[in-house]
Amino acid sequence: MDVTQTTADGLKREFRVVVPAADLETRLSDRRSRLKDQVRINGFRPGKVPVAHLRKLYGRAVMAEAIEELVRETNAKIVTDNGFKLAMDPQVKMPEDKTELEGVVEGKADLSYTVSLEVVPAIELADFKGITLERLVAEVADDEVREATKRLADQNRPFAPKAEDAAAETGDRLVVSFVGRIDGEAFEGGTAEDVPLQLGSGTFIPGFEDQLVGAKAGETRTVTVTFPETYMAANLAGKTAAFEVTVKSVEAPGEVALDDDFAKKLGLESLAKLEEAIRERMKADYAAQSRQKLKRQLLDRLDALHKFDPPPTLVEEEFKSVWETVVSDLKAQNRSFADEGTDEEKAKEEYRGIADRRVRLGLVLAEIGEKNAIKVTDEEVSRAIVERARQYPGREQEVWDFYRKTPAAVASVRAPLFEEKVVDYILELATVTERTVPKDELFKDDETAADAA
Repeated sequence: MDVTQTTADGLKREFRVVVPAADLETRLSDRRSRLKDQVRINGFRPGKVPVAHLRKLYGRAVMAEAIEELVRETNAKIVTDNGFKLAMDPQVKMPEDKTELEGVVEGKADLSYTVSLEVVPAIELADFKGITLERLVAEVADDEVREATKRLADQNRPFAPKAEDAAAETGDRLVVSFVGRIDGEAFEGGTAEDVPLQLGSGTFIPGFEDQLVGAKAGETRTVTVTFPETYMAANLAGKTAAFEVTVKSVEAPGEVALDDDFAKKLGLESLAKLEEAIRERMKADYAAQSRQKLKRQLLDRLDALHKFDPPPTLVEEEFKSVWETVVSDLKAQNRSFADEGTDEEKAKEEYRGIADRRVRLGLVLAEIGEKNAIKVTDEEVSRAIVERARQYPGREQEVWDFYRKTPAAVASVRAPLFEEKVVDYILELATVTERTVPKDELFKDDETAADAA
């Protein structure tokens, strides 16, 4: 067998492979010999089927299998011998001439084909000990805990029916039924029965709740509102609808005492324990936000320290995925690129840059993990899947079975676990200082958030 490299263009490689007909015949004979002991053909004892008869019956199929096996082995050898890391599966191009291909299958001609590869570039990793980062942290203030406790109390506030002729006020809870129409025609999703609605909650379309202030139980009102331009249902965005609303009941909110009894209703032994639980949850939220900002800083530094041309195919695949999401989101919001202050070409250029960054960072993190033997164990993956399954009470087994049967889904669990382990490894080497900031600064949106890997 002769393997010759014919192209080396950037990260693209192409090889020409020639396999003599004699080599193919040797492989074919070996497969026929094994087949002779396996097949059962009427008129012949097991293992006694003449080879010539097998060739007549199965020759073409066996040759196709032999060629397929040989191509796999050859591709693997090319990768191993050259020390390549592949960015994509090898692309094999067989002879297009039917006569030539027929000669190969019949064992009368040499097999000549090309295999195209796209490889991952060699990545020279930076010295992570030279990276300096700042971890932003914020303390959970007592007044924030009190506010959160009060919000929880408001959410659990009891409601009692108002007097039969009492008018609804902001804060009251109504039970309503309605039919919505646009240009006199009822539309899908615009009709509902016995829906609870607290006036002033902002749950419904802007203006809807305001027009029900003063309504009484048993009253029917026409509420006219305009759907926001960014409404999730594109067919309704920006349109004006008239809702015929019937108020079934009006209930007034009661008072909630923030005391031990209230805490016990929520399953905690005292108000102090409730506030402690709320504080711990808020601390976890703050810590997660601090970690996210620190990780974003780190990715920015890795991006700046590792500049190379990533495999074009990987970048194109990532761009397509990102672009589909962008276009889908705009369509769902009934918005255009002009509404975003740009045009399609500029947006594509921006998101190609994001795709390039994501691919490069992904390759850098993978290289760090490989060179430092960072692994994610099956046990760690299983624990993560269990946590996901717990998010669907009553359907845990269904979720578990889905992951067990879907390798791609398991990979989607493993990948972020691996990334976090690599990030932790780098953070151990980097110099990380800590700065206490107000909550607002900790949770301030970063313009580069969408660019993070």
